Amino acid sequence: MRVPYVDPEACQGAYICESIAPNTFKVNDQGISEVIDPQGDDEATIQQAIDSCPYAAISWKEVPD
Repeated sequence: MRVPYVDPEACQGAYICESIAPNTFKVNDQGISEVIDPQGDDEATIQQAIDSCPYAAISWKEVPD
């Protein structure tokens, strides 16, 4: 199974992912995006957030089912 992953070193808190997929991403108090629910939005919406990140900080990560 693949889930979205945010690289905290690359994230600059642009808030774009949160605005596109608010059920999946949230920018924390430190200004870094976090995955709050890996299946909060549909895959197409999550992919749009990944593609829209100006810092390329979000990707898919494979995890065991």
